[in-house]
Amino acid sequence: MSTRQLGPFQVSATGFGCMNVCHAYGPAASDAQAEAVFNAALDAGVTHFDTAALYGFGLSETWVGKFLSKRRSEFTLASKCGMQGVDVEGDGKLVRVIDGRPATIRQTCEDALKRLNTDVIDLYYLHRWDKQVAIEESVGALADLITAGKIRAIGLSEVSSDTLRRAHREHPIAALQTEYSLWTRNPEISVLQTCRELGTAFVAFSPVARGFLAGTASDPSVFTPKDIRMGMPRFHGDALAHNQLWLDTYKTIAADVGCTPAQLAIAWLLHQGDDILPIPGTGNPAHAVENARADQVTLSAELLARLDALVNQGTVMGGRYNAQAEREVDTETFSAT
Repeated sequence: MSTRQLGPFQVSATGFGCMNVCHAYGPAASDAQAEAVFNAALDAGVTHFDTAALYGFGLSETWVGKFLSKRRSEFTLASKCGMQGVDVEGDGKLVRVIDGRPATIRQTCEDALKRLNTDVIDLYYLHRWDKQVAIEESVGALADLITAGKIRAIGLSEVSSDTLRRAHREHPIAALQTEYSLWTRNPEISVLQTCRELGTAFVAFSPVARGFLAGTASDPSVFTPKDIRMGMPRFHGDALAHNQLWLDTYKTIAADVGCTPAQLAIAWLLHQGDDILPIPGTGNPAHAVENARADQVTLSAELLARLDALVNQGTVMGGRYNAQAEREVDTETFSAT
């Protein structure tokens, strides 16, 4: 696979997002399934694995540590702090909490190192900016972890250009991660340009539109009750019906290109700049190999223009998050027209 720069690291153009192996889109995989998909991605040439304390409330990090520790030298490891499961009520039930206080960041990192079975995390993101804590304070805590040899580089997730600039003045930010795909263009407002000005790599999560652009998530009746897409406006009602109008045409373009719909979505991202690194996720080993081969898909300028006209902020209906989740992120949005 071709490679790209991720901060100080040279990694595969397409990485592997570990979230949906155990979190977000349905029941967690079995241990055997997780081991199989991780190794399939690594064997296919993926050298960038992205996990988080939040995913499975530590299960994802535990699996990475358990199943990939013997191959630790073969990949760049990214994880995240600042949002994790907490036993708030003291009843043993973990709930998602955003907490960017330095003490919490330090403790989350220590816990992550144990779960990941490693001495150092290559790239450590602040998963969400805790708006009760100055971004400089949270980034300062991450900088201290670099000094202590616990992490090698700092990343931010779901932040605006202004917040990225503030953070970068505190310590260089190696990578910014947010949702980016044909159907989520928000980074094009200003974040992509800011990243390029600062020399910050851009990591695109949900590059296949949470399965929609793969053609596997266009019918919410098959979602499990805890599937996070159940709370996302794009997957319901009039918005879903509107978005389904162009999906068949999109699939036809993929067939004409000679690739799968998922590969087309990833390839489109790879053509947006060599500083963009998509991290598709899957619990299926065959799909992991399929995604890894997306960099073999070449798209002409004419075809890119056709895709841009078909799927964009004007042709996609519905917000990417519900109102509560929108308040928790710090990203820019397109003005209503």
